[in-house]
Amino acid sequence: MSKTDLADPLADPLALDRQVCFALAATSRSVIALYRPVLEPLGLTHPQYLVMLALWERSPLRVRDLGDELFLEPATLSPLLKRLESAGLLTRERNPGDERSLDVALTPAGHALREKALAVPGQIVERLGVPLAQLERVRDELTALLAATR
Repeated sequence: MSKTDLADPLADPLALDRQVCFALAATSRSVIALYRPVLEPLGLTHPQYLVMLALWERSPLRVRDLGDELFLEPATLSPLLKRLESAGLLTRERNPGDERSLDVALTPAGHALREKALAVPGQIVERLGVPLAQLERVRDELTALLAATR
């Protein structure tokens, strides 16, 4: 189906290639697959990398705030945090001001891993073979689409 077919009111609205959800899901799987070999030497999975990115920006964070920032439910986030804690990259401790709240903080090893991770974005851009300016535009459009879902 060509781009002109997308504007055609007679085109099938249920055609797979007309679905935003399909384009997002397939692209997401493909791009995340590019991260696997890049993150493997760091000992991180892609979801763990996202947790570390958030913590490299701000640590400590409450688990609730981290989940909100990453759009992850506690049932998904908790096992990620446990594995990262087992790897010695972060700690989880009760907040002294609110015993119901759990704080997540980077360890010295977690802070040190950031230096190695600095190479990740460049490697991904290289593997994608798409100009950085185009990737930034796509990111901005996806961020706007994400905001529209809220």
